Amino acid sequence: MNIYVGNLSYDATEDELRQHFGAYGAVKSAKIIMDRDSGRSKGFAFVEMENDDEGRSAIEGLDGSPINGRNVKVNEARPKSDNPRPQKQFQNRGGKPPRKRWDND
Repeated sequence: MNIYVGNLSYDATEDELRQHFGAYGAVKSAKIIMDRDSGRSKGFAFVEMENDDEGRSAIEGLDGSPINGRNVKVNEARPKSDNPRPQKQFQNRGGKPPRKRWDND
């Protein structure tokens, strides 16, 4: 089960997440999402538990509990297909992408 952890302290580590979630079962992975420009945590993470029942137990036990001084929001992660990113809207030429210099249409 893939679990979303939000409102995470910027100082939290993946090892701390493994420790907290490990109290509920086997943790397959813990990944804090980092900002690529600053290299700092974005304040959320994903934890993958090997067993769905243990994952649900971890969600119930840790949602709203403090990790590194902040009460975290914990719930089952939605699949990427459920998280639509905004599509680029091309305003010129009737919704077509911008024309390159050598296009003649």
